[in-house]
Amino acid sequence: MAGMSAGYRFVVAVVVGAMLCVVAACGQAPKSTTTTTAPPASTPTPAARPTPAVRVYVTNEASGDLSVIDAATQAVIATAPLGKRPRGIKPSPDGKSLYVALSGSPNAGPGVDPKTLPPPDRSADGIGEVDADTYKVKRIIHAGADPEQLDVSADGTRLYVANEDTAQVSVVDLKSGDITATVKIGDEPEGVTLRPDGKVVYVTSEADGAVFAIDTATNKLLKRIPVGHRPRSIGFLPDGSRAYVSLENDGALALVDARQHKFIKLLPLEGQGNTPKPRPMGIAVRPDGTAVYITAGSFGSLFFLNPEVNNGNDSLPVGQRPWGVALLPDRTTIYTANGPSNDVSVVDLASKKVVKKIKVGERPWGVAVIGR
Repeated sequence: MAGMSAGYRFVVAVVVGAMLCVVAACGQAPKSTTTTTAPPASTPTPAARPTPAVRVYVTNEASGDLSVIDAATQAVIATAPLGKRPRGIKPSPDGKSLYVALSGSPNAGPGVDPKTLPPPDRSADGIGEVDADTYKVKRIIHAGADPEQLDVSADGTRLYVANEDTAQVSVVDLKSGDITATVKIGDEPEGVTLRPDGKVVYVTSEADGAVFAIDTATNKLLKRIPVGHRPRSIGFLPDGSRAYVSLENDGALALVDARQHKFIKLLPLEGQGNTPKPRPMGIAVRPDGTAVYITAGSFGSLFFLNPEVNNGNDSLPVGQRPWGVALLPDRTTIYTANGPSNDVSVVDLASKKVVKKIKVGERPWGVAVIGR
C-alpha cells in the first residue's frame, strides 16, 4: 500500500467497505416493503331454507301470479309472477315443474257479447313451464289461442290443452314445445283430463253441452258424449271405469261410462247455499276411489260424493265461489280456491270443517299439489 497514491487508497477503501456491507446483509432476511393484513373473519353462509315436504300452488287470475303455500305451516312462502290470467295448473309427473295456462283473452262472464270486449292479446297466450322449486317461469310454450285448462301425460312427454277461443284441443310435445296435433271439438272447451290408463283424454265443451273423448295414440276423436248444460271439469275413478263431469248450469254431475263413452245418468247436488242451486266447477277424486270432491262456485260449498251410492247431498260451506280444488297426499286435507275473497280454504276431511283460510293473490283460480 506504501506505493499507492492517496486517491487510489481512497477508492480501494470505498470498494472494500461496500463489499463488507453486502456480505453482512447476506446473513439477514430481506425486509418486506408490503404490509400484510389478516383476512377478515368469514361470515357464515345462512343455511338454505329446507324445501317443504308438501307445497300447494295457487294460480291467481287477476294478479297474474302464483302463491306457494307450505302445507305443514299453512302459510304462503312465496309469490311469483306468471303472466296474464293464469288459470289451469298441473304438475309434471316428476314433480319438478308446473304447467300453467296463460291467456291474453279479456275476462268475461257467460253471455257477454265478445264485440263489447277489448281485443285479445295473443302474445300473452301460452303454457308457462314453471320450476317447482324456484317458482320461476323457465319457458312459455305456445299451445294455441286462449288456453284454459290442460293435462300432462303420465310419462311427461305431452300436454293436452283446451283452446277456448278456437274450439279445439292442442297436443304439445314437451321436449320441443311444438304442437303436434289439433283436434276440433265443440265451442268453449274447458276441462281436460286424461283417463288413468292414459289411452283417452276427455275435454268438456261448455257451449256444446258435451264431453269429447279423444284417442291419445292417434289424436282422433272417438266420440261426442252429450252430458248437460255448461260442463266444466272431469274426474275419473282410479280404475277408469267411470267419469264425473261437473255441470254448472244443471246444478249436477253427469255420470259417464268412461270405457264405452256413454252418458249414464244425472246426479243432482242439493243443499243450502248462496245461490238457489249449486254451480259445480272443480273436481278432485280420492286416489282410492272412495270419494269425489266438487266445488260449487257461487253456491259457496264443497260437496262430498260417495261413488258407491252416488249421493250428492253432503256438503260444507267453504268460501266465496270456490273453483279449483286439490287433495293433499295425506288424504286428510283438501284445499279450495275462493275467487272473490282472494283466499284458499283448508278443509279437514275427518271433521268436515274449514280449519283455516289463507290469503293469496287476486282471484285465485287453480290449485295443484306437489309432495316430496
